[in-house]
Amino acid sequence: MTSATHSTLFPRVPDTADAVLDGLDPEQREVATALRGPVCVLAGAGTGKTRAITHRIAYGVRAGILQPASVLAVTFTNRAAGEMRGRLRQLGAGGVQARTFHSAALRQLQYFWPKAVGGELPRLLERKVQLVAEAAARSGLRLDRNELRDVTSEIEWAKVTQTVPADYPAVVAKAQRDAPRDPAEIAKVYETYEELKRERTVIDFEDVLLLTVGILQDRHDIAAHVRRQYQHFVVDEYQDVSPLQQRLLDLWLGDRDSLCVVGDAGQTIYSFTGATPDHLLNFRTRHPGATVVKLVRDYRSTPQVVHLANGLLAQATGRAAEHRLDLVSQRERGPEPAYVEYADEPDEAEGTARRIRDLIAAGVPAGEIAVLYRVNAQSEVYEQALADAGVPYQLRGAERFFERAEVREAGVALRGAARAGGNDSLLDHADDLPAEVRAVLSTKGWRSEPPAGSGAVRDRWESLAALVRLAEDFERAHPGATLSDLVAELDERAAAQHAPTVQGVTLASLHSAKGLEWDAVFLVGLTEGMMPITYAKTPEQIEEERRLLYVGVTRARFHLTLSWSLSRSPGGRPGRRPTRFLNGLRPGSTGPGGRSAAAAGPGGIWTGDGGRNGEGGAAGPEGGGRPAAARRKPRTPARCRVCGKTLTDAGEMKLMRCDDCPSDMDEALYERLHDWRAARARETGQPAYCVFTDRTLMAIAEAVPGSERELAGIPGVGARKLGRFGAAVLDICAGGDGHEGGAEAPGKM
Repeated sequence: MTSATHSTLFPRVPDTADAVLDGLDPEQREVATALRGPVCVLAGAGTGKTRAITHRIAYGVRAGILQPASVLAVTFTNRAAGEMRGRLRQLGAGGVQARTFHSAALRQLQYFWPKAVGGELPRLLERKVQLVAEAAARSGLRLDRNELRDVTSEIEWAKVTQTVPADYPAVVAKAQRDAPRDPAEIAKVYETYEELKRERTVIDFEDVLLLTVGILQDRHDIAAHVRRQYQHFVVDEYQDVSPLQQRLLDLWLGDRDSLCVVGDAGQTIYSFTGATPDHLLNFRTRHPGATVVKLVRDYRSTPQVVHLANGLLAQATGRAAEHRLDLVSQRERGPEPAYVEYADEPDEAEGTARRIRDLIAAGVPAGEIAVLYRVNAQSEVYEQALADAGVPYQLRGAERFFERAEVREAGVALRGAARAGGNDSLLDHADDLPAEVRAVLSTKGWRSEPPAGSGAVRDRWESLAALVRLAEDFERAHPGATLSDLVAELDERAAAQHAPTVQGVTLASLHSAKGLEWDAVFLVGLTEGMMPITYAKTPEQIEEERRLLYVGVTRARFHLTLSWSLSRSPGGRPGRRPTRFLNGLRPGSTGPGGRSAAAAGPGGIWTGDGGRNGEGGAAGPEGGGRPAAARRKPRTPARCRVCGKTLTDAGEMKLMRCDDCPSDMDEALYERLHDWRAARARETGQPAYCVFTDRTLMAIAEAVPGSERELAGIPGVGARKLGRFGAAVLDICAGGDGHEGGAEAPGKM
């Protein structure tokens, strides 16, 4: 037998049923051996719930108590179902069905349709958007692509909550749900969509569940057939079950009680899709004799991360909070969570990229690091910062910023306006670059105020708003810049997104990070208005936002950094506040009832201004001092070395002079540096500005450093770039050709 057989990829199949139980903790073992009657497993993040339920099934099969073909395990994603099947095979329990709700229902529907209805099952509609568009047109409505996506999502929500078109407006009002359009209009589109499906003899994914429920309700013989086949059920992520899925599960069960459910009300973050934790919370009421097991031993995260996670939910309110689980870390102590306050969003992104670069240099693989944010539109500034730092990354759960349809459309419109120049009437009343951009993007759906609610329309607006902010920042950095200059900047930025994504730092929204984990997690943009999101109004919506942050915190195994910025752009008014959810938890803050972070126990490391004045991270206030923002170290104003004026623009601060002050740059040196940079960019296959930006080259050509110390003192030349390019740059400054430094060491990051 080869050594590979003993690896984690090829574990040895347990020899006996009792051997399946080896390595389980007492609570996991209780789950695995509870094979009779209803079982409810309340499993906190990182407590090994998948391990517990797969060992339960495998133990039952290996002990002869459960027949493999009689077990149906259901979950919510194909990835999770595949993982479950893989683990069961490794435990010697092949043949057990592990599927999503939709997959299990579709198999049954395909098998029983000829008997229940006759003929072939109607064609499954892979994408319903086109049919929704036809339904809208027939209803007299014109919807753009993003509105279509939102209305389609509303129809899906209505169907999984078993809401018929006529009842939709009243149900939406009762649920205090933000509909993307007038509820009466959506109800009409919904009704017409259903008519079109009947005319075309097609069904959608929600119909798969609805039709299976209908057949099992109406045909007792078919229901009996299914119940003979499947006698034992396991449901993972039970807090995410919709009313329709619960109805299907009830029909599968009949009057039996061989059901094991696993969930955590503290991780309910998909209520907008129809998910509700009520079925989990009511399980003991529906099944009074149920065995209830709590898994609270956290094997994923350090005590410091777990302490913060517990603290977040300790402040929660509502029914789910009454059933919260206090986790107990099983790992050795690690670093305290770091709380970092930055001056502005670009500063936050750059500081995050620096910290990530330091972690990678310390041996943390890039693939074990994640940056998590609330909305996908936040990704662009982090994509750019990581590209600038030479750190590979990959996006999860969203298109890359410059690959989003609305961003591509905006780019085409901006490029057309730039070519037209003064001949474009759209720009007649625009007196600067940002105004021109706002005018062009107004034709693509941008408005000065964001749309209400969430969904595709909001995501589209956020993407366009990011372009407007980029134009504003570009104008500040390059006074007098034209629309053509901005288009060139956008093209250069877009080019940076084509780098390989293998083993890169993960950029993901908090929702798409559910079920994943990393050694190091950066939770960014944690300001009021983003966390909780602006459109979270009701107490229930606010609490779901808190749970979303909890999910983010519990993704971290070892390193956890939480950050926010005081203003959106450099030089902006520092009026933002960190999220209320950290009150009483981050150093120097006060929580409900005046409870301070110091009184609450270890609160983490306070690093004030994001480490610009040294990234070691000073410890937070002892005994609960002034609020965090008040304790930030004052910075010495940067002043122009020519006229003495205070500098606020990031580009001017890099040069240490005003843009319009005379430059003493060595033009010939600048040209040599520029040529060298182009050659290095070709060699490394990355954009030129990932080597050094134009501003940094200008600063070098003005300073003409003669030593590593002098070169390191130039903004934009960090330790990493000093190590990679320092010798070559100094050689060029001394009159050489840049080859004196030799080639970069192979594999060096």
